[in-house]
Amino acid sequence: MIRVALLFGGRSSEHAISCATAGGVLAAIDRSKYEVVPIGITVDGAFVLEEDDAEKFSLSRELPSVADNGSRIQWPASASSRELHVTDASGIRSLGEIDVVFPILHGRFGEDGTLQGMLELLGLPYVGAGVLASAVGMDKHFTKTVLQSAGIPVAPWRTVTASEWAAKPDAVVSAVQHLGWPLFVKPARAGSSVGVSRATDRGSLAEAIRVGLAEDSKVLIETAIVGREVECAVLASRNGGRPRVSVAGEIVTPEGQFYDFEAKYLDADAAALVCPAELRPEQLAEMQEIAARAFEAIDGTGLARVDFFLTDTGFVVNELNTMPGFTPISMFPKCWIASGMSYPQLLDELIELGLATAR
Repeated sequence: MIRVALLFGGRSSEHAISCATAGGVLAAIDRSKYEVVPIGITVDGAFVLEEDDAEKFSLSRELPSVADNGSRIQWPASASSRELHVTDASGIRSLGEIDVVFPILHGRFGEDGTLQGMLELLGLPYVGAGVLASAVGMDKHFTKTVLQSAGIPVAPWRTVTASEWAAKPDAVVSAVQHLGWPLFVKPARAGSSVGVSRATDRGSLAEAIRVGLAEDSKVLIETAIVGREVECAVLASRNGGRPRVSVAGEIVTPEGQFYDFEAKYLDADAAALVCPAELRPEQLAEMQEIAARAFEAIDGTGLARVDFFLTDTGFVVNELNTMPGFTPISMFPKCWIASGMSYPQLLDELIELGLATAR
């Protein structure tokens, strides 16, 4: 039986969403194939041995979280061992050797390459993107820079740092007005639409920048793109070939609204997730090709979700997420289920890719 260390929680603003993803994985993973060691990371960064209880981390109640229960995970002392230990009130005991780590962490200190670097230093196989792809995918400025260099269309943008905004706010506003109104302001290194605001004039732009900088030290100011919001899911190939890309899904929101944190996770009626999306065969083929190119451009491994706008002139990549959510209403599993792969089969694929990927 394969032993999987499931890592979730973390120090980012997406702590609760990571816990909800853990609930989905714990409920669906095939227990005849895998023995799960659930490891939670508190908001203060403590690694604790958690309960193997899917319901505890369900979104059906309040937002779930990892509490500090006093236990502490001890990682291997060197890359020559895969044995984990835990210390608690009763002392120290072995948790046995693990075969692969499944880090379902969203946001900074989990999805940004920092945790991936730790696992590589320890010589532990893990699911998902490597250090480089994680870091690039987490930082929207560098995602856009890499994609643009690869000839992949992205929305026009300008990055603004906290120090630049503090020193020259009027100059910043003047410099971004050519992008046109309305504008979207996003923290550069946050996900789940945390800290994202829509600005329609100079006053609301200043407030949007303030909100965004509360989450990160830099923000992206982007042109608002008018078009359908469509997404597809990507899995790396098992044989070194081209990435596999799912059918497309579409997010349909009421006119004038955008797909914010509440719509994604708290209000199932705030947006409709349509999968498969209604696209012409040639449109789907083009979208899948762009998604594969984007995945390759950031040196992706494991998985990703690629988000697009379908405009009157074609596809524009909005974001690339290297650890998308697995909550019951998340698009990534929906796209693969619509492509003929069940949720447990999807987890099998990810774990097998993690075991096979050489770092």
